[in-house]
Amino acid sequence: MSHFAKIENGRVVTVIVAEKDFIDTQEGTWVQTSYNTFGGQHSLGGTPMRKNYAGIGYHYDYVMDAFYEPQPWPSWSLNQDTCWWEPPTPYPDDDDGPYKKYRWDEDSTSWVEVT
Repeated sequence: MSHFAKIENGRVVTVIVAEKDFIDTQEGTWVQTSYNTFGGQHSLGGTPMRKNYAGIGYHYDYVMDAFYEPQPWPSWSLNQDTCWWEPPTPYPDDDDGPYKKYRWDEDSTSWVEVT
């Protein structure tokens, strides 16, 4: 069995586990996706498939043959290698310990500490 995403207008509308023979009998566009693929890497050392595992609401780019999440903020850009969205300002790398948390502020295009 494999995971398949149904695509409508470039968007994932459902993801199911099925045999290829079953998918071949279904209407619409179905694209196989790998549960173990994240950012163009296979977590178990296998061959990555379509950059990321498909999720409902994700985009499917036919040219890149890749799944990726909807853009979280207008200022973020899509990394073509990983198909992950990246902020224009990197997440803070503090020496103050792992307990600081930040939220994205689109107006200032920066991370703001959550207190």
